[in-house]
Amino acid sequence: MNSVLIFDVGMHKGEDTDYYLRRGFNVVGIEPNPDLAELCKIRFQDAIARERLHIVEGAIAPSSTEKTVTFFKNTLSVWGTIDPGWSARNASLGWESTAITLPRVDIKDVFQRFGVPFYLKIDVEGVDLLVLDSLYNMDARPKYVSIESDKVDFGALEAELRTLSDLGYSRFKVVQQESIPGTTISTTTLDGRSFDYTFERDASGPFGEDIAGPWLSMSEVLEEYRRIFKRYRYFGDNSIFVKLPPRAQRPIDRLYKAVTGYRGPLPGWFDTHAAR
Repeated sequence: MNSVLIFDVGMHKGEDTDYYLRRGFNVVGIEPNPDLAELCKIRFQDAIARERLHIVEGAIAPSSTEKTVTFFKNTLSVWGTIDPGWSARNASLGWESTAITLPRVDIKDVFQRFGVPFYLKIDVEGVDLLVLDSLYNMDARPKYVSIESDKVDFGALEAELRTLSDLGYSRFKVVQQESIPGTTISTTTLDGRSFDYTFERDASGPFGEDIAGPWLSMSEVLEEYRRIFKRYRYFGDNSIFVKLPPRAQRPIDRLYKAVTGYRGPLPGWFDTHAAR
């Protein structure tokens, strides 16, 4: 394992890569959307020139597919995906996609080329588990991993956690993602210098020991997600709530929080962080 390397799988506009570079890590960013990859090349041209950042362009897909992949480039850029089902869901929520053809990225080849990172951030709509499953064939594994957790099917969520457990991850944190942008963290660089960092819109936030709160066991994290899925039932992707106009959502939001004492975003979405 390379203790100064992070994989940013689903680089987007570099919101997380910027944080990792500021911390002093080297980064491998994987990004399918060619417009966003080009933006990141310009934004991080200094880090690229110093070989602190390598950008891998293309869409991660199973090795059984062809050398090219159909990618659904969404008008909401964070929702780009190779999964037609996810694209249909996005369209049902009012965000249309354009199908483009991209080179296929084999995540196993990326690991062979760059090595095993200290932290593996996975946020690739619809294929998070494909990246996670690639770790089964590796002798060494990242110390920390994060994935965007399933918010529709509790059985799928349990399968994600079982996979992490099978891979040797035994400590977990559940991080509400909608509340990350605009928050500030006090942290240190790898060489011990203190600094404050404010997370951008669409950032995934801190990782590892920088995440507030205690690590949870498998049973504890499952119980936490049971509570979360109760909220998803009323406010999640398939609920009537998300189809209401904002003026109708606001009083329901206020009433729910007044009755339950819950203070987080509705519906929100969560990342699962895991540590070995």
